[in-house]
Amino acid sequence: MKIQGKIWKFGDDVDTDLIIPARYLNTSEPAELAKHCMEDADPDFVNKSSAGDIIIGGKNFGCGSSREHAPIAIKAAGISCVIAKSFARIFYRNAFNMGLPILECDETDRFESGNSLSVDFDTGEIILIEEDAKFITKPIPPFMQELVKSGGLMNHIAKQI
Repeated sequence: MKIQGKIWKFGDDVDTDLIIPARYLNTSEPAELAKHCMEDADPDFVNKSSAGDIIIGGKNFGCGSSREHAPIAIKAAGISCVIAKSFARIFYRNAFNMGLPILECDETDRFESGNSLSVDFDTGEIILIEEDAKFITKPIPPFMQELVKSGGLMNHIAKQI
């Protein structure tokens, strides 16, 4: 699996309330959640971002509550993946369960909003296109890639039945 997209960079400790504010949790409809993705961090994010773009985070991305709404909102907003220095454990698992690919990379300080990345999930290779700089991180394991390709855990299980 390979993707390419424009970067939207956020900092450390981006919690699930920044990803999808609690005031919108009266629905689990992906399209509705997408309208409010990252709203409290950047009120115009959904109007500026495009399908295929990439969110970059620092340490502890997705901390806070265990709500599945956070990766659903990101994925439904058209974001192709999230790359961060580290992820909160429950967000990490929820992301793959919802079919959102994520990668850990220690070099996120080198990435800036507006730049573009090419990401190969099979090899863990990330290329910062503007600098032609290559970064290698741990690739997404094949089983986790299958979850993403299936659209999440429930879809993956349904295909097995």
